Formats: sequence, structure tokens, C-alpha cells
Amino acid sequence: MNVVSTIAVVLLSNAAFATEQHQHPTMSPYTEETGRQIKSLSEADIDELMRGGGWGLAKPAELNGYPGPSHLLAMKNEIGLTQEQVHRVQSIFADMQRRAIQEGQRFVAAERELDAVFQDRSVAESQLPALIDKAEESRSRLRMIHLSAHLEVKAILTPEQIAKYNELRGYRE
Repeated sequence: MNVVSTIAVVLLSNAAFATEQHQHPTMSPYTEETGRQIKSLSEADIDELMRGGGWGLAKPAELNGYPGPSHLLAMKNEIGLTQEQVHRVQSIFADMQRRAIQEGQRFVAAERELDAVFQDRSVAESQLPALIDKAEESRSRLRMIHLSAHLEVKAILTPEQIAKYNELRGYRE
């Protein structure tokens, strides 16, 4: 009976595995995204962009020892920022966020425009370069806004403060 049970388990497992492997082999990983208002952006992406959030655009700076103003302000006491440094970082952050909100709105609008021509089936190949350039130039400006803020912030910190920031953020060399 033990051998028969083992054989039955193996056969059933193989059949279940084979069935699982052959179900919907052409199913798109994007099926859950068809209801988005802008297909290339999730609601969370749109919210992040509209509030001036970083959207991961400053990772080259953040992960290479250039602290971000928002995180730095949240950890100002642990890092030992002086009052003068806090004021300067607040100013950098306010300027960055103001500019990022404006550019984020432009980027979302450009992505919405690109999505709309596909959605209403009015897209012409001749108009694609301009639509894509508009969105990508905006994304590039957004990235510059965020990366330059990291660069500005690093210039007012000591090496010890940067090391403490990296330690608190969990970054190791």
C-alpha cells in the first residue's frame, strides 16, 4: 500500500505541475494595469509625482553617499545638524519640492497625452517622437531637480554627518 500511495502522489503531483505550467502561457503580466487612468503610471506613481516625491529618481545620489533633503530633515537630530544646516536643508527641500511638483504635473500631463492618443486610436507614427520627447524631457528635468538637491545638500554636510546618514539609512560600503 505504501508503494501505491507513493506512485499516486508522484503521478498527481506531476499532473498538477503540468497543468499549472500550461495554463495561459500567453497571459500578459500587465492585465491588472488595464484599468489605470494612465497606463504607464500607477495611482501611487501619479500621487508621488503630483506631491513632488522622489519617485526613485535620485537613487544614483542616494546610494552613493549624497543624502536626500527629506530624509536628512527627518533624521536631523540623530545626524547632529546645526541650526544653520537645518535652515539650509529646509530651503533646499522647499525649492526642490516646489519645482518637482510643477514638473511632476507636466510629466503626468505628458504621459496622459501619450496614453490618450493610443486610447482613442488616433495615434499617428509621425506624432510619436514629439509626444515621447515631451514626456522624457519632463522626466529628465524631474531627475535633475532631485539629483541636484542631493548634490546641494552634500556640500553643506561634514563627512561624519554623511557617514551617520548612510549608517542610519542602512547603507554599507
